[in-house]
Amino acid sequence: MSRESQDPRGRGCLKHRNGGFSLLELVIVIVIISVLLVVAVSRLLALMVDAERVTMETVAGTLRSAIGMRVAESIVKSKVSDLPAFEGSNPMALLAEVPRNYLGELDGANPASLEDGNWYFDKRDKALVYLVRNKGFFTGGLANPPRARFAVRLVYSDRNGNGVFNPGVDAIEGLRLSPVETYSWSRS
Repeated sequence: MSRESQDPRGRGCLKHRNGGFSLLELVIVIVIISVLLVVAVSRLLALMVDAERVTMETVAGTLRSAIGMRVAESIVKSKVSDLPAFEGSNPMALLAEVPRNYLGELDGANPASLEDGNWYFDKRDKALVYLVRNKGFFTGGLANPPRARFAVRLVYSDRNGNGVFNPGVDAIEGLRLSPVETYSWSRS
């Protein structure tokens, strides 16, 4: 035998280890990678839901600002009495540039036939509709498909308490973009 392969203590040949993974080590690595992937995918999904929620709320906030500017313009021009005409109108018409995911004004469209993640104005219901993409994380609104609806509403002080705006009796306070049905987003 050559000198290099002998045990320095004189016991014969050294046993050489293969250098690969044992089956146990391989299983442990696979389990660790699987756990990390599950955590990463769930975190990615939560981020996608948050992104959709923030995007939807940003568009709604932009529309609320545009409505506020319309109200301010009416006040400055002493045309507050013109505000009731805006109730039920399409708030997207107030924007200089509509979002890319705005499909336009549709007359009684079937929401199930439209692509998720888009806005449209339903002329029949006089409501701005957002079709939810991450359906499992959205509650409230309308179902099949899940969607949030918003409408421009007149804000007034109901002096006679009848729940209806009466010109000359009730005082106009402004306009508001309000959800038609309550809704909420969850992350799990």
